[in-house]
Amino acid sequence: MSSNTLILSNGIEMPIIGLGTSGASSDILIAAVKTAINTGYRLIDTAAAYNNEEAIGEAICQCISENLVKREDLFIVTKCPTPFLHPNKQESALKESLQKLKLGYIDCYLAHNPCPTDLTVKVEDIWKGLEMLYEKKLAKSIGLSNFNLEKIQRILNIAKIPIHCVQIELHLYFQQKEMLEFCRKHKIAIMAYAPLGAPNRSFYKRFCIFCNQSSVIPFEDPLIIELAKKYLKTPAQILLRHLIQSNLNVIPKSTNEARIKENFDVFDFKLSGEEMEKLNSVKQNSRTFWLDFLIGHLEDPFKDERQKQME
Repeated sequence: MSSNTLILSNGIEMPIIGLGTSGASSDILIAAVKTAINTGYRLIDTAAAYNNEEAIGEAICQCISENLVKREDLFIVTKCPTPFLHPNKQESALKESLQKLKLGYIDCYLAHNPCPTDLTVKVEDIWKGLEMLYEKKLAKSIGLSNFNLEKIQRILNIAKIPIHCVQIELHLYFQQKEMLEFCRKHKIAIMAYAPLGAPNRSFYKRFCIFCNQSSVIPFEDPLIIELAKKYLKTPAQILLRHLIQSNLNVIPKSTNEARIKENFDVFDFKLSGEEMEKLNSVKQNSRTFWLDFLIGHLEDPFKDERQKQME
C-alpha cells in the first residue's frame, strides 16, 4: 500500500490526501471541515482568494477544543493572493490569513499564480519573498500554484531554498507528464487540484473557457467504470487511487458528508501495474482551468497553451 504521507524535500511530512475548499461557501464549510477531520483528513487546502479562511479557522478551533485533533497533526495550505505577490507585501497577506485561520504558522504557503498586480515584480521576486517567510518560520514549507515549467525553472535558477511543493491541475485526462517528470527530478512534491476532473464544471465557468473540452468526464471513462466494478469502489475512488498510487497529493473538493468520507476511503486496495499503465496511457485533453483573468499579463503561465488550442 502507498504511504498516507509524502515527504517534502525539507523533511516535512505532507498528507497524501486533503480536502479542497475552493468555491465552498462559509456557511456549510465549518461542518465539511469537521467531517473531514473526523474522517481522518489532516490536510486542508484553502486560499485568501477563496474568502473562506475564517470558516476553516473556526472549524479547526472547534476540532482542537473538542480534542478531535492537535494543531501539530494538521497540514494547512493557503495561498498568497495576486495583489500581495510583491515580496514586501507577502508577509502582511500571510499574517492576515493566519489571523483568519486562527493559527500561528502555516504548513505550506503558495504563490497562487505567477502574475502579480505590480507588473514590475517578476516570478524570481515572488520566490525571494516566500523564502523570507520560510526563514521567519511563518511557513513550514513554500511553493507555487499555477506556474508553468519555464517559470519554475527560472525560480530554481535563483532559489536559495528549494521549491517544496507545486499545486497544479492534474487528473486522468490531464496528467501533465512533462511537469511530473520535471518535478520528480527536482524533488518537488505535486499537489493535484481537480483530481476528479472538475465534474462540477458549471460553477467554474467564470474562471475559464472550456477549450475543446470533451463532453465525457473521467467519472464516465469506460476503464474507470470497469475498475470500479472490479474493486467494488466508486469511479471517484479509482481516480483518486490512480493519482495517490503515483505518489501525488490529491485535494478533492466536497462539502457533501458522504462524498468527503468516500473520497478518503482509498487505502484498502491497490491497482495493479498493468491497470496503472492503462490509466497512464488514456488519451489526454486540454486543461480545464485556463485562468482567463491572467490573459495579457507578461507572466501569463498558459499563453502558449492557449495559442495551441486556437490553431
